[in-house]
Amino acid sequence: MELSRRTFTALAGTAALGLALAGSGGAATGPRAARVVPTGPPPPAPSADGKRHRVGFDRYSLLVDGRRLVLWSGEVHPFRLPSPSLWRDVLQKLRAHGHNAVSVPVPWNHHSPAPGKHDFTGVRDLDLFLRTAAEERLYVILRPGPYSGAADLDAGGFPGWLTVAEGTARTADPAYLRHVDEWLGAVDAIAVRHLFTRGGGTVLLYQIEDGYDAPADDPAGRAYLARLYEKVRADRIDVPLFYAGGGPDGDRGPGAFGAGREKGHWLYGVDVDTAPGEVPPDLGHFGSRGAGARPRTPGFVAGAAGGTADPWGGAASGGKGYAEVRRTHDAAYERRAYLTHLANGITVHNVRVAFGGTSWGWLPSPGVYTSYDYGAAIDEGRRQTPKLAPLHQLGHLVRTVPDLARLDPAEEVRAADERLTVYHLANPDTGARVYVLRNDSAERVTSTLPGTGVDLPVTVGARDAKLLVAGLELGRRKLAYSTAQPMLSLTAGRQDVAVFTGRHGEVAEVALDCDTQPVTNRLDDEPAWAYDRGRLNVVVPLGVGGLSRVLIEGGDSETPMLLLFADDATALRLWPYETPSGSLLVYGPALLRSATVRGHTVHLTGDVVGETGLEVWAPRGVTAVTWNGRPVRTRLSRAGSLLMEGLMPGAPAVGLPALDGWRRRDENPESEPDFDDSAWTAADRTSSRSSTPVPEGGPVLFADDYGFHYGDVWYRGRFEDARGIEGVSLSYSTGTQGLLMAWLDGRPLGTHRMPAPDGDTADRGTWTATAAFEVPEELRRRGRHVLSVLVRRMQHDGDRAGSGVEDAHRAARGLVSAGFEGGSRDVDWRIRGAVEPDRVRGPLNNGGLYGEREGWHLPGHGDRDWEGVDGLVREDRRQGVTWYRTDFRLDVDPEVDASVGLTLEDDPERAYRVQIFLNGWNMGQYVNDVGPQHTFVLPNGILRTRGSNTLALAVLSDGTTPSGPRDVRLTLLGASAGGVPVEAVDSPGR
Repeated sequence: MELSRRTFTALAGTAALGLALAGSGGAATGPRAARVVPTGPPPPAPSADGKRHRVGFDRYSLLVDGRRLVLWSGEVHPFRLPSPSLWRDVLQKLRAHGHNAVSVPVPWNHHSPAPGKHDFTGVRDLDLFLRTAAEERLYVILRPGPYSGAADLDAGGFPGWLTVAEGTARTADPAYLRHVDEWLGAVDAIAVRHLFTRGGGTVLLYQIEDGYDAPADDPAGRAYLARLYEKVRADRIDVPLFYAGGGPDGDRGPGAFGAGREKGHWLYGVDVDTAPGEVPPDLGHFGSRGAGARPRTPGFVAGAAGGTADPWGGAASGGKGYAEVRRTHDAAYERRAYLTHLANGITVHNVRVAFGGTSWGWLPSPGVYTSYDYGAAIDEGRRQTPKLAPLHQLGHLVRTVPDLARLDPAEEVRAADERLTVYHLANPDTGARVYVLRNDSAERVTSTLPGTGVDLPVTVGARDAKLLVAGLELGRRKLAYSTAQPMLSLTAGRQDVAVFTGRHGEVAEVALDCDTQPVTNRLDDEPAWAYDRGRLNVVVPLGVGGLSRVLIEGGDSETPMLLLFADDATALRLWPYETPSGSLLVYGPALLRSATVRGHTVHLTGDVVGETGLEVWAPRGVTAVTWNGRPVRTRLSRAGSLLMEGLMPGAPAVGLPALDGWRRRDENPESEPDFDDSAWTAADRTSSRSSTPVPEGGPVLFADDYGFHYGDVWYRGRFEDARGIEGVSLSYSTGTQGLLMAWLDGRPLGTHRMPAPDGDTADRGTWTATAAFEVPEELRRRGRHVLSVLVRRMQHDGDRAGSGVEDAHRAARGLVSAGFEGGSRDVDWRIRGAVEPDRVRGPLNNGGLYGEREGWHLPGHGDRDWEGVDGLVREDRRQGVTWYRTDFRLDVDPEVDASVGLTLEDDPERAYRVQIFLNGWNMGQYVNDVGPQHTFVLPNGILRTRGSNTLALAVLSDGTTPSGPRDVRLTLLGASAGGVPVEAVDSPGR
């Protein structure tokens, strides 16, 4: 299998885990423990409990306070959700769907507007995110870089000012490290307050660098990583450190980072990204533990692909956008990959990404458009998708069934049908056996498993996988085998509960070893059962009628056992939750956010989308239920649950207004010859630190050299005498989908744009071209002339994954040089880009359009003298920028979480693009004739769902077609009754 660009985005396959002694009570221990840690209950959910904790590992798993922990993490990008109160919403959904950890990159560019300045306020409040994660009982994998290229960020996460700073990035160059030390010092000052080892929070792991390889024969690279290691340790970060890097030789010995001061041990991991239809790689079935890792460490996948980024034009999605990515990277795709990981001994598992969000402003890498939905399990609008099924089921399984934290390879098993690959594993303590069945064919396969004791044929869907267990202790009874995958095992009240899942319509059989025949109660119509010679067999068609219940009493145990059977959709409505009073299980709503037991009542909060029932298996003594603060009438069911009488209503309808009342104003006065540019910066430098050569004779025209790092940039060049000048050639350099517009003495010369990328060029981050324009005859005259040029520079490139040091972020952006056909002219250039960033929205929000500099995008701007228009399409063909503004008001029920988007649609032949500003926030860029994105998420908090909003559109047209979107409308992406309290994001106006 040929691996894609992102296959080893954490460096060709390994991640190192350095461990240090942190002092009394907080020591992190290495793998050489004095005793073998047996299989047992996992550690309790983490919190900021003020206690010291010990973190270590052996060859099976992480060890937390002497207990085995399977880390089941999902990556979240809070910087792509610029509404801090909604971070809790996403984290609650992550935890409810089985995750016990969240991985979070901290991009340098998001927090640093200038050298030595670091902003952790407002939408950049890292302390708030870490506090929220701890409150939601999630471990944190912190990833502050300094490079964060795997997150598809501008310059790989490097701040714009670093493009012109002294020093070679990602090396031990002292000039570069001075900036890195300031950055890591600023992050670490926050992180140290949230370390799990010290009880201040739940930061459990800390990643150094991203996508950086330092093999044994690269002393410079190893010196750089060692230097970062020493810095982080000096900042009192005592949790395990890892970096993504290294090769299959496994040459990463103790002390590689410690330089003799401490013994570092290494935990190897891989980033695994298989394209749809590809076979998930076999990481050695415990033999290599991840591309050559030593068997003393647990398997570690630092970035399991939860989807993929889609480039401009949609090369990854066939032009269909993230809906298509989610279709190709569906639940079966994820299940096959993640079960293969489990079969390979992976017990530290992170999905990249679980929620991606929106690349608002100029945040994204040049290769991706505004949406960073990623085809993830939680979509850009924060909606749960069916892709959550495998994450939900496996996450709750590894959390509630401790046998999976310590598995060894067992004797080889071959299915009768060779299209199935079978992994056979066993727990050395309990004897439980695990079988992972992987079907890489395009057909559904049903086969027997000779020699396993599983007496019935098992079915695995096309390009899917299934996990079976045998000999497993479920509560106080023993599972002989099951043809359905177990999802969880817990005790609720006075009975044990086990859940089994599978695809809709499959028939599940569960066999329990029972020396004495129990009393078996079929509580729903679908199940059937039979007892024969010491074995109870239960057969259930999955998904027919929703949840199926079978109650087993007596026999080998006095504790009743409830067996629950669910297909994927039904399982996504089952919510286990741990309280100090004991475990509970809730069935019915779209989401369970919290459960609190006070006295005889359990207080539940969560979301409801459609009309639904509610069923609660509660701890002992609980006799009453509330839902979102309201009492729920219940009765005690035969299944031992508190069953709601009647149904909860679904979310009420949400009405959205039409967008009308538009006002319009033409822009780009910079193109006029008499425009006053006396306050602009003279572009007269002769040297640059850019990786782009300065043209012979200069001057330097690169935008970054003059402090303009994001968005559009204007140039005005004056020269004398245009006689004999037949044409102008303008060389420029941009990110993907950049363009250039030119005017001479106010007369449009034309527009040049970079081509839409295809499958071969989607990874190209820097595009260069020369635009040639004819000078009209009537302008070829004596006198002073002004050449005006607007460049949409797009974003900076980042280093390619696994390629080492490139300094790709230093490639020029903007105009490179100008030439004349028919003669040469000396040109005096001036340049103008974005104004100083406002205190709230930061440096990534704005570019250098005239309207941005004048605040036309901001709430409260006086637009009464603008032209009123009925629609946005203008039939006259004008090169340049036109602004549109309107206000609209929403009145969404305060108890409803409504996700709203802005949809733009038009004839795809029309050549224009739109910058979208909501209440002054730059929510992204729409390119009509490239796409594929048409709907832009408007995050609540920035969007006032109960109040007035200002929408501003900056339309940039090349003058060849009518411009301005034909249809602009608000779109309801989803709504639920529930949600979290949303706080308004500060959106200052004029």
